[in-house]
Amino acid sequence: MLKQQLNLKLSQKLSPQQIQLMKLIQLPTQAFEQRVKEELEENPALEDGKNEVEDDYDADLSNENAEDDDFGNESIETEIDVDEYLSDDEIPNYRLQANNYSADDEEKSVPYASGTSFTQYLKTQLSTLRFTETEQEIADFLVGSIDESGYLRRELQDVVDDLAFTQNVYTDEKSVESVLEKVQELDPAGVGARSLQECLLLQLDRKEPTKGVQLATDILDRSFDLFSKKHYKKLLSRHDISEDELREAIEVIEHLNPKPGGSYSGNTRMVEHVIPDFTIKIVDGELELTLNGRNAPQMHVSRDYSDMLKGYKESKEKTKDQKDAVMFIKQKLDSAKWFIEAIKQRQQTLMVTMSSIMNYQKEYFLTGDERNLRPMILKDIADEIGMDVSTVSRVANSKYVDTPYGTKLIKEFFSESMKNDQGEDVSTREIKKILEMSIEEENKRKPLTDEKLAKVLKDKGYPIARRTVAKYREQLDIPVARLRKEI
Repeated sequence: MLKQQLNLKLSQKLSPQQIQLMKLIQLPTQAFEQRVKEELEENPALEDGKNEVEDDYDADLSNENAEDDDFGNESIETEIDVDEYLSDDEIPNYRLQANNYSADDEEKSVPYASGTSFTQYLKTQLSTLRFTETEQEIADFLVGSIDESGYLRRELQDVVDDLAFTQNVYTDEKSVESVLEKVQELDPAGVGARSLQECLLLQLDRKEPTKGVQLATDILDRSFDLFSKKHYKKLLSRHDISEDELREAIEVIEHLNPKPGGSYSGNTRMVEHVIPDFTIKIVDGELELTLNGRNAPQMHVSRDYSDMLKGYKESKEKTKDQKDAVMFIKQKLDSAKWFIEAIKQRQQTLMVTMSSIMNYQKEYFLTGDERNLRPMILKDIADEIGMDVSTVSRVANSKYVDTPYGTKLIKEFFSESMKNDQGEDVSTREIKKILEMSIEEENKRKPLTDEKLAKVLKDKGYPIARRTVAKYREQLDIPVARLRKEI
């Protein structure tokens, strides 16, 4: 049987300018500032400050094009329809991340924290201990194997094998463990532990041996599993203690650090400062939206470059070198003019999109009560402002707004809808907020199970299944009832 199949594929090749516009729209304030700085450095025809010569340049360029067509110059379109280049199915996964950076973005602008790394901090301390030459090599290897949380997550036999294969150091588990005990004396307390239990016990070992510390040590040493699962009744019975004594021991344990390397690991990670792209204020009972001024730099084309173009136009004899030079000048001037217009397009797109979101969620922005958040999806805003869904997505996923209730990522205002017992559409964010409040108000000695939480929500007018309650609870990063129990 002969099968005939026709495949149609529509492809669109975007120009560098179109891609540049898309990237400008996606960039949050700080990254946008850096992008503008780079453009100013790369294009000498672009200058910051008030527009002084843009109109002159427009006239010169149009006259020059009319008088001299030898250059074959193609004028760059400055009135650009943003949605013409942004289609709904073109959003790559990395662009849906809040930090909005991808592999092809400029890495040189990413700020890093200065200071000593966690590993370097530990190695500096090693120099204060007395080791043989072999022990020093083992200690260096152990410190290099400690992760950013402060743990050694490798079996000692694996360490022995790696020392032999990579360092030509032949030793045994007993010797490695002996060196590890010295490494575990380094700061911060708990470093070099192979488990959470060992990490906490190492920290308790450095504390003054009060009655509470001694009991906490005994509980973690003999009943760690019972403690981690909060089986308090069994702990009371096994250790023959009162509730007050157990409560004192738990308080001691809660003040320990489960990730001793956490405070140092930040020195080797990217530092990300959130700068709000918008500000919403309540003025005389009405909402007022402003765009961060750093998103609206005043720029203009260079007068020097414009004058060079005029000089060529007025010269009587035009050599080939002059023609080549003027082609370069016109290219830079066109690029500068386009960049200025692209910035204006970006400003308009951001303001129109955020204004629509603000008006759609007006009740929330006036009250700050998350229960007033209306169900809202990207298409709702896209339809209202007449733009593509992907345009709204690029704004929502990478921009922050400063509100009277804190700085929020714009995508947090979007949510699906569910029906309440009145048949009305309510936001899933509203349901999550009520679920969170119900858990906060529960009796911590007898926390509510997911089944009981479902009944509480149903009584409040939100008939959702137990499995949905469990899903929302997990999304809120709230543990199950047993682990919320307090004594």
